[in-house]
Amino acid sequence: MLKSRTIIILLAIASIIGSQVQAQKVNEPQNVSAQWSQPYQPFRIVGNVYYVGTYDLACYLITTSQGNILINTGLAASASIIRNNIEELGFTLADTKILLTTQAHYDHVGAFAEIQKETGAKMLANAKDAQVLADGGDSDYEMGKNGRTFEPIRVDGKLKDGEVITLGDTRLTMLHHPGHTKGSSSFLLDVNDGTKTYKVLIANMPTIVTDRKLTDIPEYPEIAKDFAYSFKALRKQSFDLWLSSHAGQFAMHSKHKPGDAYNPEAFADRSGYDKSLNDLEAAYLKKMQQK
Repeated sequence: MLKSRTIIILLAIASIIGSQVQAQKVNEPQNVSAQWSQPYQPFRIVGNVYYVGTYDLACYLITTSQGNILINTGLAASASIIRNNIEELGFTLADTKILLTTQAHYDHVGAFAEIQKETGAKMLANAKDAQVLADGGDSDYEMGKNGRTFEPIRVDGKLKDGEVITLGDTRLTMLHHPGHTKGSSSFLLDVNDGTKTYKVLIANMPTIVTDRKLTDIPEYPEIAKDFAYSFKALRKQSFDLWLSSHAGQFAMHSKHKPGDAYNPEAFADRSGYDKSLNDLEAAYLKKMQQK
């Protein structure tokens, strides 16, 4: 009788553990664009800023005298692509000291956990996205319905709007541009390539990811107000060159082809930036009229 009870208890414990493990399983969405995982030849954008992402998921390496900064990683399987791209440029992933992201979604942070373990780099995140990063997307207002969509990431520092991240001789300013996620962020930095200093904006464009009315999202009651704020703030930005979270958002493939010579001026596209914001705001205003 005692033996039977012991077996029953052990089976119950195993069942509980099994359900917990299942609940913690990472479910990265699979029905996504093939361009998100398609390798792309890395290149020097301007000065010490390099493109190391996939065909569409933009990832940026910023090299400094004290180690490097990596912004975004793409999907979970993109770790090897990023590593290879960094090495092709003559750098090493091991020299990565700081990790940053423009938004806490699986298609931009999927490989951070692996890279963090490998390099020991510190993840600095917008305070509003810190919890989502730490729980693997489980608490995201929209994508959290799928549970964890990426491996949880250790957050070593929480950033506020306007906070400056310094590594070596490079200084980046984090700009809070919420809506897409609660802590969507852009980064602004001055880059000198030996002949000219450029003000570079890595902008997180405010796209909408929910089918729900913006006035009917209890998990994020400030979403409509945040979108309105971000459109206004992004329009005020002054810059020489601009980039974004997706290559398609800043028309990278029409500005740069693999093998092209170094040409920072190709990314000086204020009219394209303004048009993109106008189109996105029109979609937002239409969304606000949703019944």
